Amino acid sequence: PCGPAARWKRHIVRQLRQRDRMQKALFLELVPAYNRLLEKAELLAKFSEELKLEPNSVTPVTYQGSWEEHSGPASEQVASPASLRAKWQQQQEGLQLVCGEDVFLPIRVNQAWVSKELKQAAQQIVNINESPDILEDGTREETVTLTPAVEPDPQESETCEKWKRSFRSASATSLTLSRYLPLPPSPQEAHLSEVNAVCFGPNSSLLATGGADQLIHLWNVVGGRLEGNQTLEGAGGSISSVDFDPSGSQVLAATYNQAAHLWKVGEAQSKETLSGHKDKVTAAKFKLTKHQAVTGSRDRTVKEWDLDRAYCSRTINVLSYCNDVVCGDHIIISGHNDQKIRFWDSRGPQCTQVIPVQGRVTSLSLSPDQLHLLSCSRDDTLKVIDLRVSNIRQVFRADGFRCGSDWTKASFSPDRSYALAGSWDGALYIWNVDTGKLENRLPGAHCAAVNAVAWCYSGSHIVSVDQARKVVLWY
Repeated sequence: PCGPAARWKRHIVRQLRQRDRMQKALFLELVPAYNRLLEKAELLAKFSEELKLEPNSVTPVTYQGSWEEHSGPASEQVASPASLRAKWQQQQEGLQLVCGEDVFLPIRVNQAWVSKELKQAAQQIVNINESPDILEDGTREETVTLTPAVEPDPQESETCEKWKRSFRSASATSLTLSRYLPLPPSPQEAHLSEVNAVCFGPNSSLLATGGADQLIHLWNVVGGRLEGNQTLEGAGGSISSVDFDPSGSQVLAATYNQAAHLWKVGEAQSKETLSGHKDKVTAAKFKLTKHQAVTGSRDRTVKEWDLDRAYCSRTINVLSYCNDVVCGDHIIISGHNDQKIRFWDSRGPQCTQVIPVQGRVTSLSLSPDQLHLLSCSRDDTLKVIDLRVSNIRQVFRADGFRCGSDWTKASFSPDRSYALAGSWDGALYIWNVDTGKLENRLPGAHCAAVNAVAWCYSGSHIVSVDQARKVVLWY
């Protein structure tokens, strides 16, 4: 089920669903208008039939004298031309009031136009061009590019342009970017103040955001939009990072009240408090080993925790403010204010390696295969470090890209093919890891600096949060 054939088939299904949503949105207003037009046409036919029957129902009378001589009961059976015209005018005015002005338009022309539009939409098929790519493990993966076979009508393009934004996102099952739409196109207000952190659960349908309002909001991803699920309280300080455990049943948050807090999904109040740091806790991550976590702080320490007992099992002096940490199987990596990334063996006390970078490190992101590390720093660059040789493999820059804060978070795509980060101007930037080139810039959704981004594990959507309390789901 995980072979190349299954991957491109899932990609095709996802793209076809996206096309269905686009076509449905284009015709949401057209179909009700067409139905109203048909109702008006039926009503017009009914009135016309009644008006045709009334003159035929009049009994003809033979007049042998002047009109005035037949002013008796016989003359009352005959309607004069003037009265018929008046009655017709009255019926016409009544019909206009009921049906509106559209009833006097050429109905057949409108019906033909609507039928043409519907036929054109039905004929908008998908071309599937397969091109094999070689993966790192030597297997060949089928990648597909989906494009409309028919050029959109100018009127359709004008309607679509009001809400359409081009977006290219990496899928966990594809090595090429595809066009997506942000749904909804406008940001949602997520917190009462600045939003600092965002993280997807392992099933990609649950999202956590943390803000300076000391709250964590859980969101359900439903049909391309975010719906509020739960609010976690009791942090006691501004939230600086959030993380889900591998099972998705617990949420860990770092806070500025010198502690980290642990919640169980479904319970509003904090379950455990991990206290022991002497300054703001800037990062908190679950380890892959069950019931263990790591925190980093501005007190120049990194701590390992036994979550069963809420006990600090180890304290590492890291020599500089720690802005972010990530954990591998037997390794802890920390990023610092002194422009260095440090590597720590979780089985020993010493630092095993130091990699200098230009600029304060704002975030770290470890690839799922634990072979590559993505760093973001205040020199307005992203760097990909190959952990197999401990060298910087790629450096990403772009005109207009600048880190908006000391906690700007960048992220790998699930398949490590792309790097994503938000900028001070509210735009999102996506780079290709293999080529080092900027793949896309996504402006317009945010009006303030983007603090953090997250790419869901399925690769189908992205979430970004900013300093203006907003969250945007890119789908």
